[in-house]
Amino acid sequence: MSVTSALYTGVSGLLQNGEAMNVIGNNISNVNTVGYKGARTLFSDMLSQNVGNNSQIGKGVQMQAVQNVFSQGSTQTSENVTDLAIQGNSFFALKPSTAAAPVAAQSSAFLSRAGAFHTDSNLYLVNPDGYQVLDTAGNPIKFLNSGAAPATDFGKVLSIDNTGLITYLATDGITQNYYSTSGVAGVATTPAAAAAAQKVAVVTAPDPTALKKVGGSLYQATTTSGVSAAGFSLAANKANGVSEQILSNTLEQSTVDLANEFVKMITTQRAYSANSKTITTSDQMTQEVLSLIR
Repeated sequence: MSVTSALYTGVSGLLQNGEAMNVIGNNISNVNTVGYKGARTLFSDMLSQNVGNNSQIGKGVQMQAVQNVFSQGSTQTSENVTDLAIQGNSFFALKPSTAAAPVAAQSSAFLSRAGAFHTDSNLYLVNPDGYQVLDTAGNPIKFLNSGAAPATDFGKVLSIDNTGLITYLATDGITQNYYSTSGVAGVATTPAAAAAAQKVAVVTAPDPTALKKVGGSLYQATTTSGVSAAGFSLAANKANGVSEQILSNTLEQSTVDLANEFVKMITTQRAYSANSKTITTSDQMTQEVLSLIR
């Protein structure tokens, strides 16, 4: 391999380890981001050069993938009943306030593990950026306060059980109702009503590493992520949540391990320095060859 090739090989190492440092820096910056999933950099070698006798010399390194690691984050208790976490692999489903409802397919929803939700001034259940949380019919969760029905008008959320069933207190301060349908008065808290009521929707991605990050702790489905293109339904939500639970008064913390990230940072910095030394040495060798010519 020529000295020039060695220079380019060193440059490839500098560039790719610099990008790896960006990934590590992003992980560290999101150590306190609710629902954040840490990422890792995967490298692969580049096309090798044949030098005879079935021997090859590598031509450098390339970034193969930046892969999000969807391990379960630790949970932290919250004082807000609408702070939710998922114990399992599913995601909350959301939509922008400007998008039409219902959302036609699970794969069309925005997905998130960040469950810091609250009820806005229009009585929608939303995340901090105003994205509306969907129910099991694909509609935004919206409560009703007509001002004329104290026994059913929405007062405040009392509880959300592990299936996503929402119980709220009416404005009379006494009556409890289940959220039933978007923008409609709640129903009495009976077993039959609980079975039929719409719940907080969860969506499963068979390959979450293929989801596309769109910022704001949100993801979008891709063709390779395996998110179902079927519509939302109460039955599908039960199937998704067979081994999973929604936890109320709880937030899932970032999966970033600071100690591990610092070790990665040191290793990456050493690799960057070593590649820099390769370039410096190759340049010195080039200068020696040029001095012979002179």
